[in-house]
Amino acid sequence: MTLVKQNPYHFGGLIDEIFQSFPANWGKDVAGFAIPPANIHETADAYHVELSVPGRNKEDFAIQVENGLLTISFEKKEETEKKDYKTIRKEFSSRSFKRSFNLDEKINTAGIQAKYENGVLLVLLPKKEEVKDAPKQIAIL
Repeated sequence: MTLVKQNPYHFGGLIDEIFQSFPANWGKDVAGFAIPPANIHETADAYHVELSVPGRNKEDFAIQVENGLLTISFEKKEETEKKDYKTIRKEFSSRSFKRSFNLDEKINTAGIQAKYENGVLLVLLPKKEEVKDAPKQIAIL
């Protein structure tokens, strides 16, 4: 599973891994979208993707899988101003974003689950049964 990004330079192997590990645009605006930081963990049964996205409503997230690409997005809804309520300073922001990840053949796309709690969007990407590495006892002859 890898982060999809537009990179005109392809070095291959370890160098590409280093660049994928440290995206240059984390937390910065790109084409009007704020890119939230993500953690990806692997267990024997699944991959776990965590996005730090505090202060949002779970109904505003969209998660889609198409042609091996997992896309997680958030669309900022316009707030209506109240006539009897004047904002003096506004420092909170929750801008729209879109993050995409390549999924390989190891992922059971039918079993993908997601939940939003404590400002973190958690996406569970279960592995297919044949991919799971089960401990195997080897008999000594």
